[in-house]
Amino acid sequence: MKYRLYPAIRERDVHKRPTPRLGGVAMFLGILIAFGVASQLPQFHLIFAKPGPIFAILGAALIIVLIGVADDIWDLDWVTKLAGQIIAAGLLAWQGVQLTSLPIVGGIVVLSSYTGLIVTVLAIVLVMNAINFIDGLDGLVAGVAIIANGVFFIYSWILATNIAQTEYFNLASLITAVLIGACVGFLPLNWHPAKLFMGDAGALLVGLLMATSAISVTGSVDVGQLTFAKQLVPAFIPILLPFAILIVPLLDFGLAVFRRLRAGKSPFSADRKHLHHRLLDMGHTDIPAVLIFYAWTTVVAVGCLLFLFMPAARALTFIAIGLVVCTVVTLSPLTRRKAAETAVQLAGPEDQVPAVAAHLDPLDAAADTISIGTDTDDNAESDAAQDAALDALKKKETT
Repeated sequence: MKYRLYPAIRERDVHKRPTPRLGGVAMFLGILIAFGVASQLPQFHLIFAKPGPIFAILGAALIIVLIGVADDIWDLDWVTKLAGQIIAAGLLAWQGVQLTSLPIVGGIVVLSSYTGLIVTVLAIVLVMNAINFIDGLDGLVAGVAIIANGVFFIYSWILATNIAQTEYFNLASLITAVLIGACVGFLPLNWHPAKLFMGDAGALLVGLLMATSAISVTGSVDVGQLTFAKQLVPAFIPILLPFAILIVPLLDFGLAVFRRLRAGKSPFSADRKHLHHRLLDMGHTDIPAVLIFYAWTTVVAVGCLLFLFMPAARALTFIAIGLVVCTVVTLSPLTRRKAAETAVQLAGPEDQVPAVAAHLDPLDAAADTISIGTDTDDNAESDAAQDAALDALKKKETT
């Protein structure tokens, strides 16, 4: 704050006061130190026996952080950012961190070097942007990353008990553990109200490392060697789990790209229609909205992992119940608002409905000129209006 290392508040931003966005730099430095410490531990000797992939990961991370910092300060155009992301992904693929095969039931599908390169670059760029797209609420990306990577770390451990360890597994588990540590350390500073944002540098860095760990594992798993591959659903876990842990970012990314292309805009143009914006518009405040994202991520990721521990019916039951609960909680403000709107519409001239609740009547022409904001104060005012309308209806029913 002293040196004004923060950009101006944009129209689509949820926060209302200037906040530094250089948290990604601190995360990168922590990750760099973690890799340095790991290189001196004998348990990770196999990983650092081939330093090429390690240097590629750290080099790609450096490129992404530099691009992210520049964008956080000077707001780069999307072409420049995309070019930097492709260069970083290409560096990883060049040093062997790429998809060489895809696991399927009964074996693997070997990819050609050209196909593997293209798929790897596309996957890394996709995940980086998907993570960056949901970075709109305090603690959202860090928390989702902790949950997703925690599930993925458990999955990596399960693989270690099914097949012989390889350098890819060890590298993936190290990346996952280091990323969890970086996010856990950053989350207290980023929790609402945030003192520090990770910015594009941090969000892209998280996406890069998540994609790298997933590619390292998925591209080296032979389903035929897995003891659980004899079961139909678990045999698909090596290819399904990376998508499951990223279900929320990928969904938001897909909707954003579709929405913008349909409007004739660039898929990387900014707007205020992401999933977290919609939750706020529905009436959720910052922390409940973030917790809802955590819940959706946990249900899908943990549910997918449960197929390895229990019969498919039980895992599906867990997922179904979890999705129903998440849906009810997500839509709960709409139910409350609908009840408040009904109360205002049913109120007669003799009923004392507070003026603050008048905008809840969608049939009132004046309501079209009033919009509910998305910051905490506006949502609190909306809650007060709904309380007032519901109280008025209760008084009417008791008389």
